[in-house]
Amino acid sequence: MPADDFAALSEEERGKLGGKRFALCVGSFYPDLALRLTKGAVTGFGEGGVPPDAIEAFDVPGAFELPFAAKLAAGSNRFDGIACLGAVIRGETSHYDYVCAEAARGIQQVQLDTGVPCAFGVLTVENMDQALERSGGDKRDQGRNAAMAVMRMTLLKEELT
Repeated sequence: MPADDFAALSEEERGKLGGKRFALCVGSFYPDLALRLTKGAVTGFGEGGVPPDAIEAFDVPGAFELPFAAKLAAGSNRFDGIACLGAVIRGETSHYDYVCAEAARGIQQVQLDTGVPCAFGVLTVENMDQALERSGGDKRDQGRNAAMAVMRMTLLKEELT
């Protein structure tokens, strides 16, 4: 990804992020997608000047469990931000709607309750082709985008508090 894309961080911003620690909470219901999203997030953090040893990953069964994992990570006081990653692919029942809504609501609630920025890097897609398109390392890579979002929000928190 070119350094001049919309999410690129300045040299000054990268310098500020170098000492920060981040958690990845990863729903592993679709293991291949989880791996792709995690790789994208690690790449994104690297673009922000965050070294791999400042990133800790926690696997959970699926997207529905991400809010609880994020709450535990935020409560540990070990992380400056949390990127929540996973995938929910529509099936034949309304289960998709409940899981998507509760994952989004829960992750949002964690950041509002704790003050620790959390990014919603959960694919909510119709099929596997869409999931692969959004986890493949280009500008639509939701893992990378989640890392960029949580880094930006961490910098904003530092600026405003």
